[in-house]
Amino acid sequence: MNKRQLQHLLKNKYFYTIIIFGVWILFFDQNRLTNQFRLQQNLSALKAQKDYYLQEIEQQNNITKALQNDTVMLEKLAREKYLMKRDKEVIYVIVKE
Repeated sequence: MNKRQLQHLLKNKYFYTIIIFGVWILFFDQNRLTNQFRLQQNLSALKAQKDYYLQEIEQQNNITKALQNDTVMLEKLAREKYLMKRDKEVIYVIVKE
């Protein structure tokens, strides 16, 4: 840009309007740049959380189907997780410290 074009640009009222508008949007508006960055980070965290919960739901559905069809698996879960026992059995729980 030569000196003449620069002088013409600085005399243009639309140039100042665009500059003021840009500064307003970047720093003072409700949708300013920092808010957009923070919202983008929040969105990516929520997407990761959504993927995690979808995996957990799928895993729980698989376990539920397995428990409905397999009595051995049901007994194993009852013994390990809920400490259930058969008659005349004694369960010893060993706690690792």
